[in-house]
Amino acid sequence: MKKSSLPVKDIGEKSKSIIRENIEAVLVAILLALFIRTFAVQAFKIPSGSMLQTLQIGDHILVNKFIYGIKLQFSRTTLIPAKKPKRGDIVVFKFPKDPEKDFIKRVVGVAGDKVEIRNKQVFVNNTKADISFAQFTDSFIVPGCPHGVGPDAQCHKDNFGPIKVPENKLFVMGDNRDNSHDSRFWGFVDLKAVNGKAFIIYWSWDKDNFGIRWNRVGKMLR
Repeated sequence: MKKSSLPVKDIGEKSKSIIRENIEAVLVAILLALFIRTFAVQAFKIPSGSMLQTLQIGDHILVNKFIYGIKLQFSRTTLIPAKKPKRGDIVVFKFPKDPEKDFIKRVVGVAGDKVEIRNKQVFVNNTKADISFAQFTDSFIVPGCPHGVGPDAQCHKDNFGPIKVPENKLFVMGDNRDNSHDSRFWGFVDLKAVNGKAFIIYWSWDKDNFGIRWNRVGKMLR
């Protein structure tokens, strides 16, 4: 009677197979992470106080990148269009003066809006804008700029405009109105420069007190 025989696998061949499977798994994980970071969700850390009290220094946030459409990373061309940013959205964008830097501000005006600031109060289309989230740390009101003064002048801080927001542009401001470098000083944000909308604080570290701000972890942004 013939004895049945089973194929014998080479131990070296089996090791190579396991290594190959592990490498493939790592590559898939890297590609998936890159896809998510590029097109879906990205994490950012808040380095300054321009958005106080809404965002604290040391807050770590997640930004929804596909809510305004899927863009190619380098050309900023929109592959799949979606809705546009609206007033009140907290957006992360490429700083117009230095695209290597990411800024975060709140949308105050969208295309076609007339924006004006009178003694710190923002008016959009002649209507007072909501300032429930705004912080003011200086009671002194800076007089408006005389005609011909450049856009970077500090006299634009408390009195500005009126100015109309062009097509495909945004007028943005920090919630910390007396300490924010924003559209009052360097102009509009192009829609192509917008990375996405901030929607949640997933971590918050208080470096001054060397501790976690547990009351901020998981906080949804509005």
